[in-house]
Amino acid sequence: MSGDNRFLGLFYLSPYIIGLLVFTTLPFVASLYLSFTNYNLMNEPIFTGLANYIKLFTSDRTFRKSLWVTLVYVFTTVPLKLAFALFMAVILNYKLKFINVFRTAYYVPSILGGSIAIAVLWRYIFADVGLVNMGLQLVGLEPVNWFGDPTNALFTITLLRLWQFGSAMVIFLAALQSIDRTLYEAAAIDGAGKWTSFVHITLPLITPVIFFNLIMQMVQAFQEFNGPYIITQGGPLKSTYLLPIYIYDEAFKRFDMGYASAIAWVLFVIIMALTLIAFWSSRHWVYYAGDKRS
Repeated sequence: MSGDNRFLGLFYLSPYIIGLLVFTTLPFVASLYLSFTNYNLMNEPIFTGLANYIKLFTSDRTFRKSLWVTLVYVFTTVPLKLAFALFMAVILNYKLKFINVFRTAYYVPSILGGSIAIAVLWRYIFADVGLVNMGLQLVGLEPVNWFGDPTNALFTITLLRLWQFGSAMVIFLAALQSIDRTLYEAAAIDGAGKWTSFVHITLPLITPVIFFNLIMQMVQAFQEFNGPYIITQGGPLKSTYLLPIYIYDEAFKRFDMGYASAIAWVLFVIIMALTLIAFWSSRHWVYYAGDKRS
């Protein structure tokens, strides 16, 4: 009977297992092989050893520029997005009238933010004659060239990422609601204010959730593609030319799948290294229930 149940369980899991093998594992392994080849999608791959990687790190200025832009983007958007998501979660944690309506309204951008339609809308909002510049002119300020200036373009793309704070906010909100209220009552009796309670009670208790959101948001930020590609296509002067856009251009515009695979694997190694660093550092600032630390 147990054997039949095991077979039935595997049968129900088979669509997921097949999908994992066909659409994740095989492409993952294939891309590693292709990163050591010269492959243009039309002819058979030609093994070239480390040539793609040597070119990346020795003579490809576009890669260095794209890597720098990607790092600036990630290390700007992730902390700001987490801070803003936590701030909104704290506000929405109060028991107010119509609070569920507000929670839903703030979560919606996270669902729509990655869509092509929102990226196009964002481009029109920050256009030369868009809503933002019209608002600036109404208060007597000069319009800003949001997409023509390299600094402004990256800032505009960053704002789109920050606007999608809903998913992190919902997770923070769930963590805040799980905290025992008697801890705050005891702190209030001892004379602790709201800020002191937040720093010494709230933050330590939600560090596991902060860590989870940090990892998830960092991985997603490194893979950002839709917004920057639709809005600026990496311009101007490659100021928003993130590594995923570079990978796409090499693979499907220049048909250099081998080189694109090499870039993708470098990106994977960077994400893995930063994730391992985050896990290593977590022992010093993430506190779980039952931890005994001096």
